[in-house]
Amino acid sequence: MNLSVIDKLIIDALNEDVTYEDITTESIIPDSLQNSANLYAKQDGILAGIFVFKRVFEILGDVDVKVLKEDGNEIKKGDVVCTLRGKTKNILIGERTALNFIQRMSGIATLTREFVKRIEGTKAQLLDTRKTTPNLRILEKYSTMVGGAVNHRFNLSDGILIKDNHIKAAGGIYNAVELVKKRYSNLKKIEVETENLDMVREALKCSVDIIMLDNMSLQLIKEAVLLIDGRALTEVSGNVNLDTISDIAKTGVDFISTGAITHSYKSLDLSLRIV
Repeated sequence: MNLSVIDKLIIDALNEDVTYEDITTESIIPDSLQNSANLYAKQDGILAGIFVFKRVFEILGDVDVKVLKEDGNEIKKGDVVCTLRGKTKNILIGERTALNFIQRMSGIATLTREFVKRIEGTKAQLLDTRKTTPNLRILEKYSTMVGGAVNHRFNLSDGILIKDNHIKAAGGIYNAVELVKKRYSNLKKIEVETENLDMVREALKCSVDIIMLDNMSLQLIKEAVLLIDGRALTEVSGNVNLDTISDIAKTGVDFISTGAITHSYKSLDLSLRIV
């Protein structure tokens, strides 16, 4: 992970929270005061973002953070995740920014783990999407990975995915695929989004690498998997939630993608307390 990118995100967040000074802390806390603090889990979940939490205080300076739980660990309500010791002012100034990062990242990892558990015992792998918070994709995709998902393309430069609007603009799947092959030959894998069996058949004729089955019923997914018969990898997208993902995985698809893990998560409750 690019630490310079992470540092910029942290610095921007700190600048957002403190325009020129923390007027409450500066009024109450002497510059020389030192304290210890603990980061507590207030609910069960999967930890993600402890390195970002720690980095906030490294950037502020004069605060040592001792990590007790690592990213990917299952944490229980009441667990001490890490301890801090150092300049009280900097602990207080960095508290909200550090918590905002780790609570959200842990919330994503926790929800992702729930999705992954629902497809255990099948060959399906969970994929994340580009449905992320602007400018925070690097942290959110890291968090889905901590939770057990596989990262799909990070951005539009990472992979070829011919979606419905590409197909309409190109005049059909065949035209869209030929244009991509003309530009990239066989250098990149090609994925095509399909909405019905006729589109699946057209994608198969084009010898694409991955066929996305988008917003299809469970019965239609089963029929599509039989039709494809291993001639391409399969990905299901749309209408994927905790209630549906198990049945989808049992159809024999290779991948299931959902934006829910990065746009419908609930932040994990963590609390920083001076001791």
